[in-house]
Amino acid sequence: PTWKIALAVGVPVVIAGVGIYYLNTSNSTKKSETVSTKKQEETLVKDKRIEPEGSSSPKQQPVAASPEVQPKTKFQEAQELKNEGNRLFKQGKYAEAIEKYSEAINVCPDNHKTEKSTYHQNKAAAMEKLELWEDVVVECSAAVKLNQGYVKALHRRSKAYEKLDKKENCLEDITTVCILEGFHNNSTMVYADSILKQIGKEKAEQKYKTRKPIMPSPLFIKQYFASFNDDLISNPLTEEQIKQSDTRFVYFILDINPLDLGYIRAKIALKEDRYSEVIEEYTPVTSYLNEALLLRGTFYLLSGNSDAAKPDLNRIIDTEDANPKLQANALIKRGSMSMQFQKPENAEADFVLAAKVDPENSDVFHHRGQKSRIHFITTLNKANTTYKILSLILPLLSLNILLDKVDLALADFDKCIELNQDFAMAHAQRCYTVYRQANARKDVIQMQSAMDKFNEIIAKYPNCSETYGLFAQAQTDCGNFQKADSLFQDAIKIEPDNATLYVHRGLLALQWKQDINTSVELISKALEIDSKCDFAHETMGTIEVQRGNLEKACKHFEVSIDYAKSELEMAHLFALQAAAHAQCNIAKKYGLRPPMP
Repeated sequence: PTWKIALAVGVPVVIAGVGIYYLNTSNSTKKSETVSTKKQEETLVKDKRIEPEGSSSPKQQPVAASPEVQPKTKFQEAQELKNEGNRLFKQGKYAEAIEKYSEAINVCPDNHKTEKSTYHQNKAAAMEKLELWEDVVVECSAAVKLNQGYVKALHRRSKAYEKLDKKENCLEDITTVCILEGFHNNSTMVYADSILKQIGKEKAEQKYKTRKPIMPSPLFIKQYFASFNDDLISNPLTEEQIKQSDTRFVYFILDINPLDLGYIRAKIALKEDRYSEVIEEYTPVTSYLNEALLLRGTFYLLSGNSDAAKPDLNRIIDTEDANPKLQANALIKRGSMSMQFQKPENAEADFVLAAKVDPENSDVFHHRGQKSRIHFITTLNKANTTYKILSLILPLLSLNILLDKVDLALADFDKCIELNQDFAMAHAQRCYTVYRQANARKDVIQMQSAMDKFNEIIAKYPNCSETYGLFAQAQTDCGNFQKADSLFQDAIKIEPDNATLYVHRGLLALQWKQDINTSVELISKALEIDSKCDFAHETMGTIEVQRGNLEKACKHFEVSIDYAKSELEMAHLFALQAAAHAQCNIAKKYGLRPPMP
């Protein structure tokens, strides 16, 4: 059920990702001792990183005047060369400026480290104008070696690394700048966010093409099939079919088509939770061909093998005399695949065709409603929560578009309930969608109406854990943490093997009581129940980041990446992992860590 997905992005806790962690620290005033307060203020007020500067020191002591003409010191000579380099730089004579900066570096005494770092940085600025990116890295590195807290040099080096397509190095430098600036410079954070997204996207594209299919946990598979009510492949076998499967070697006595046995055995494997055997039992010629194709295609889809799933689904969809319910089911699943690959137009076309093929199929409207609801809630959360990765608040126009989208979701849920009045999950998801819409509009009356409706649904369908989970999310939004925790506990009583419920309770413990120990215990319990729960691994990774255990965090992200359901999800996880790696390296190199929220 997809409320787990909605909650995964909806719980407003202080830890929701590692790259996301940047904004959590924005209220901290802690600064690195290696950077002076005045330098921080200068960087924030006028982010002039392109131009050379007079000094990297916040306060350069003037040379005392003397009535007598004194011979120039080496340092004075270096300063004059630097000033001459600056003059040439402003005239656009970058090669000549580089020569002057080089002379200044050679002349400057070693005990003037801060000033000497300025010469290297200015030299890098001139090289940047000439697009000598490797040389920019060399000079900025020399500047940082002399002054580890040199924000301008770190920022310039990050840009050079980006030009050289060394994005991990770039991310490490720009993250260091974010920490040194106390997370107050929006342009720096936006740049860091863009690099994180590039890294995540590139790694996901490469990984997803070569990933090995992995079957998800048995609980996930059960929940997936539970989201369908009109699914023929989920129907139990008849007694005769079960007997046939046990007589594979004597089928000639019972007048049984031997080619049907593969499909029957696959259905028995499905019933007995032997999911890894379902695909293996497929036979290409059978009187249940379309059913067999749909069953195999579904398990290809569940294991993340979309390339293998699509041909099976296409064959059913393109078969003129196929059972409409099989075709509609295949269209729903193909439409869901299109959503995963960020092709909403293709997804919408499949759902429209499914409704045309089987207009009385409640699954069509239920799943289309879920897609619209999740799109609305996910985007709204990214716009309104404080732990997003440097996202900007949605403009009003975009919000209105989203609200139009949620109206479509509500219409689909209404149609689904009309066709299947006792579908508790659809009732719960519709109620939660109404609540989130009211919350976005600040409609207090409608929000309370949704809360009352949740109680009605629970009274009528007391064994639907979906309702308790979504109601708990709504209570969390309203700050009713104790009630939310009670609801999560009720859901766990109904579904004790649901690992995601323990994760959500753990997240609630953090938001409610800032109780990180209880949170870790609950999420550890989730991993005991389901070691393949990617949500648990991702959340534990974010907690380990907050606790400063960056290497442990990276390991959890790695596992979560293996179980990612889509390339988009994988890109998000790679971004989190990259941010954790960057912070780990920064801590080792400079002894810097983001201030705790």
